[in-house]
Amino acid sequence: MASNDKTKKYKGGRHPKKDPAVFRYSISFTAVENARFLSLFEQSGMNVKAHYITACVFQKAIKTIKIDKATMDYYMRLTTLYGQFRAIGVNYNQIVKLLYRNFTEKKAAAYLYRLEMQTAELVVLCQKIIQLTDDFETKHLKK
Repeated sequence: MASNDKTKKYKGGRHPKKDPAVFRYSISFTAVENARFLSLFEQSGMNVKAHYITACVFQKAIKTIKIDKATMDYYMRLTTLYGQFRAIGVNYNQIVKLLYRNFTEKKAAAYLYRLEMQTAELVVLCQKIIQLTDDFETKHLKK
């Protein structure tokens, strides 16, 4: 059996990099400089400090992420409210089916009239939510 380069057995482990990073440098920071470095690193959203330092040294674009807790809280509450509206829609359909199945048409229509009044109030509330969301977006998100 002749051994070719193409038929080499794979012995496991990592594949070697084409251009490995073998040159290392060491820097020292004071306590104030270290605190500033860590805050800038956290704002960048990067996971590896070495990649952040390399990006800073070679003037690559560094992204900065700022998380607004109020916006996140508003978004989470709006999401839960949306889930509740969907649940109301499902319940609404079930109630209408049950009314027509279990009551006479006249009695079912009377109950549906009450349900329609409550639905009209819900529509007004939904319009207020949409208006508040638009106001929130114009004041806080479009900076």
